[in-house]
Amino acid sequence: MGEEIRRCLNTSGTPQYWLRPWPHPDIADAKAPMTLHIANRREPFIDRFLIDRLSGDAVHRLHHPRREGIALRFDQPWEGILALHVTILQDGDLYRMYYRGWGVDASRRENEEGQTMPVTCYAESQDGIHWDKPELGLCEWRGSTANNIILTGPREVTQRFSPMLDDRPGVPADARFKAIGGSQRTGLHLWTSADGLRWTEQPGTIIEGEGFDSQNTIHWSPAENRYVCLFRSFKVVDGERVRWISRTLSEDLIKWSEGEELDFGSAPPEHLYTNQAAPYVHAPHILIGTPARFLPGRWAMSPEQEEAIGLHDGDKYQGLPGALSDTVLISSRGGTRVDRTFLEAFVRPGEDNNDWVARSNYPALGILPTSDRELSLYVARHYGQPTAYLERLSLRIDGFASVSAGYAGGEMVTKPFTFEGQRLKLNMSTSAAGSVRVEVQNSEGAAIPGHDIGSCDDLIGDDVARTVTWSGKGNVASLAGKPMRLRVQLHDADLFSLKFD
Repeated sequence: MGEEIRRCLNTSGTPQYWLRPWPHPDIADAKAPMTLHIANRREPFIDRFLIDRLSGDAVHRLHHPRREGIALRFDQPWEGILALHVTILQDGDLYRMYYRGWGVDASRRENEEGQTMPVTCYAESQDGIHWDKPELGLCEWRGSTANNIILTGPREVTQRFSPMLDDRPGVPADARFKAIGGSQRTGLHLWTSADGLRWTEQPGTIIEGEGFDSQNTIHWSPAENRYVCLFRSFKVVDGERVRWISRTLSEDLIKWSEGEELDFGSAPPEHLYTNQAAPYVHAPHILIGTPARFLPGRWAMSPEQEEAIGLHDGDKYQGLPGALSDTVLISSRGGTRVDRTFLEAFVRPGEDNNDWVARSNYPALGILPTSDRELSLYVARHYGQPTAYLERLSLRIDGFASVSAGYAGGEMVTKPFTFEGQRLKLNMSTSAAGSVRVEVQNSEGAAIPGHDIGSCDDLIGDDVARTVTWSGKGNVASLAGKPMRLRVQLHDADLFSLKFD
């Protein structure tokens, strides 16, 4: 049982920390292996769903995305210093971005007379890398329609408008795009659109409750055959209100189930400001999220560093000091149970002091492929400052985490499972001296003749879909449907996912 640092949730004065033996979720929730059915689905090692045991030098390791530079600057007056709550969708060959613009004058309070209200802005891209802000001519802002605004109100909607693309067969053309927006005062409302630009509010409030004061999201869950709304809620822990995530389900977007808090198992309670979760594009049976972790009362900069970045200048939002934020990784395979296999940050603030402020480093909703080998995700940087921008980060396909072993080598043995398909393909990477080898075992752990570790050909290189072969042969169709295990031997190598096809 490893010790984790638990943060005191009482934020009055200087935050306090102490060591408490938090059981790791993977260890605390371990159960006797049962036979899983993975069919021909891709199984990324984002959790320990398939892992029965690790030995030798093998570990389950979190990876981190690579910073790729500025994707979009929030440099228009209607975007302002409080641009945030970004959603990115892939619509065929077009990437669509939606985000809050808020031309707030930092020297005034947000509700002071003369302030502008939040608006919903739009940008698009052909590759998810280079972005344009089209002049849409849809909404007037200070006497002009030469802007990229798609909604100017009501405030509760434009402050946290969150769309989805519903391109399943049979969905009416005028409702391909759906979005929710609202607040605790108004409840959440549904909006629909045929083209993703011109939106119509549907009558009535679809979801009511406490919270909603963040980016609430909606998606279709193939695993549950329902619409899922994930929304901001609050949970009382040791007498303190902690920013939490709850969910509700619907078959028709009209009748919704009672909201339920997500269950993070034995992970320590932390403020999760957003959820940013959706079915993973390459394995839609798995929900992957990148919530913003919020640490009120925590601060890192010295007075000299604050002065160097002009933290208290009049052109910056005055709510920046006194809190920090980063990004964590969550996953779920349906229901309210959510895995926080890795408690460490997925995206850190980095070297730039302008990102060591409250509500910077908030991720966008949407982890999307930008090549056959690459995923892109996006993080808002320099929040509340005139230099605010959205940064693109990249990750290899399925590269959230891996089973990894160093030069000394190690092994993973999977839980028993059945599969469908003819070949086993691995997303893997080795050094020039490294290798991966695979043994197929029966459910009791005995090697299947012809598929033992000694017969497996060395897998060397870096490939997102390497076919495993034994003595030059890769067909495993004769084993389909039979309970089996895999024993994977790694030497200076990473295994990110596996798939039968």
